[in-house]
Amino acid sequence: MSGQRQETIALHGGYSPDPTTHARAVPIYQTTSYVFDDTQHAADLFALKVPGNIYTRIMNPTQDAFEQRVTQLQGGLAAVATASGQSAVAYSVLNIARAGDNIISVATLYGGTYNLFAHTLPQFGIEVRFADPDDPSAVARLADGNTRAVFAETIGNPKLNVVDIRAWADAAHAAGLPLIIDNTVATPILGDVFGQGADIAVHSATKYIGGHGTSIGGVVIDAGSFPWGEHAERFPGLTKPDPSYHGVVWADVLGPAAYIGRVRTVLLRNLGSAITPFNSFLFLQGLETLPLRIERHSTNALAVARHLEGHGQVKWVSYPGLESSPWHDVARRTLKGGFGGLVTFGIEGGREAGQTFIESLKVFSHLANIGDAKSLAIHNASTTHSQLNEEELASAGVTQDTVRLSVGIEHIDDILADVDQALAATRSLVTA
Repeated sequence: MSGQRQETIALHGGYSPDPTTHARAVPIYQTTSYVFDDTQHAADLFALKVPGNIYTRIMNPTQDAFEQRVTQLQGGLAAVATASGQSAVAYSVLNIARAGDNIISVATLYGGTYNLFAHTLPQFGIEVRFADPDDPSAVARLADGNTRAVFAETIGNPKLNVVDIRAWADAAHAAGLPLIIDNTVATPILGDVFGQGADIAVHSATKYIGGHGTSIGGVVIDAGSFPWGEHAERFPGLTKPDPSYHGVVWADVLGPAAYIGRVRTVLLRNLGSAITPFNSFLFLQGLETLPLRIERHSTNALAVARHLEGHGQVKWVSYPGLESSPWHDVARRTLKGGFGGLVTFGIEGGREAGQTFIESLKVFSHLANIGDAKSLAIHNASTTHSQLNEEELASAGVTQDTVRLSVGIEHIDDILADVDQALAATRSLVTA
């Protein structure tokens, strides 16, 4: 697919019509396992001497087509799909960090990722050091000999700050560290993270890639750019013999694909967060329309943000496409073709007004997801970030009056009318 545009890759990447059945759509290979040619073929597969399918926990042909297509859209070397976006984030870190190690992460994170980093990883001996997302120089101050990676989100969820990926990549690389970017909100369509120096991308495919609220899944994508061998002592899992695979050294055997190869052969095999063939199929359907949907999400969200910014009941609006956003300039440099489908804002009347607003919506659905073709809304402080204390909420960019809108692809007039009538329902809380 070299040289082809994303709109074409989204339809054709990773698959040619089946030579036996000539099926144009990618088949759903609903099988747990695969027949070996003979005992030597089986032995060679298990020893990684030849490529092929062994067991669907590790790889499946439908999954493979999805992995190839999303890799091509992101401009990477290879990918591994997982059962959820949360497992993709966890695997991206666990692949290179172990007890006694640490990573550096921006503080503005999706609530699930923040809890994973602040509470769960420390239970396994991995420390996470949080940094201001606008201060990549923090890497030099926070990194030490046990630091293994730098982590950030292209567009913070729900603060909607945009990180300067090039600056964070330069800071990470100066410290001998890879930069892992959660590109879920930007998607491969808006976020060319590898072109700006990131080494690993993760996505919750549940969101915009799936696009219809039907499937849970994630994906880790490797740019194939980080020189693991040049930092052998820092990354022993990739550069030292692995006793679970007869002493193989992944950096020697797989070269640029060492990182992503180990995600599949060690983490996916041993921890088992495997994506189903059916969900892989549904994500392929989502990818086919992703460029079109992201264009509509972005134009609708910008219209909503501008409408809210001029509304008398709205105290503040965060959207990187607004000229008033403190991240507008970096967003223009970092994103391409739009600013995404999320808008956050605060209503006069605080938490109670925000909750009343959400309960009054008719077109928007009140649920814990983003990226659906349908418009969605939630009050983050009482749901997705409810486990955080006040200090952690402030660090993540969540206030008590924060309302997050995932603006869908409905007609913009209907979306704005729904926002207006829900705002009108909160007016009595302010005037009382």
